Amino acid sequence: MRVFITGIGGFLGPHLARALLARGHQVAGSFIGQAPSGLDEAALVEADLEDRAALRSAVTGAEADVVVHLAALSHVGESWKHMGDYFRANVLGTENLLAAAVGRRFIFASTSEVYGAVPESEQPLREERTVDPRTPYALTKAAAELLALRQGATVARSFNLVGPGQAAIFALPAFALQLAAIRRGEQDAVLQVGSLTARRDFVHVEDGAEAYAVLVERGEPGLTYNLATGRAHSIREALESLLAVAGVEARITEDPDRLRPVDIPLLCGEPSRLRALGWAPRHSLSDAMRDLWHSVQA
Repeated sequence: MRVFITGIGGFLGPHLARALLARGHQVAGSFIGQAPSGLDEAALVEADLEDRAALRSAVTGAEADVVVHLAALSHVGESWKHMGDYFRANVLGTENLLAAAVGRRFIFASTSEVYGAVPESEQPLREERTVDPRTPYALTKAAAELLALRQGATVARSFNLVGPGQAAIFALPAFALQLAAIRRGEQDAVLQVGSLTARRDFVHVEDGAEAYAVLVERGEPGLTYNLATGRAHSIREALESLLAVAGVEARITEDPDRLRPVDIPLLCGEPSRLRALGWAPRHSLSDAMRDLWHSVQA
């Protein structure tokens, strides 16, 4: 199949491109700013989500059978500060891409954040649950889901993807970079953190890429899939795993600037729909922290 990926230069994009190429598919994708490196077998084109004509040209030029829409603004905390930007990129951008991709299978990358705050007794979460977004980011993703599902898209609600390549604005790569600086003697042995109590269903980015590849090949149009492991770990547990693999000692201190206006206590997903297609996670949280640490050392 010919697959077109928006956000091919982002966190998940390069991993998905390589997974699809390994399966024998043809891959093209869009980016903004600097072209991603290491994707020589993929056809790359610069196209902004707000430019409908550029998107149509890119999708048509790729002769895509399937469009995978990964590109988005995705930081929960930043969405409170830049609501307009998040609406334009995540809602209007999705609308523009849907118009450009008419007649093609469409896979939309959503988020577990759309579920909102759910009692622990009602988790792991199933896809049938009514969404209840509590942040501007989640609200834009819930709105974009509606647009996509109305046109028969397949929706993937990704829980917390982690591993190498994630931007430093997110908690775990930020921790890893601080620890690397401490190890090099460039920073005092003090690790600045936000809240460590929230529990999340962490999925190694390589497992996430495999899940999207399975959805490209076998995902059902009009259906939503939880991309999750079914197990939740606290941010503190993830940090402890990272500290263990890094072998760095540091005093942990809470930075008020890293706290969110709304921090959902628990998000854990029930992934039976995706498992029914043959997908299963192969990596642990410890694997993800090991690979993240090695990536910041490179």
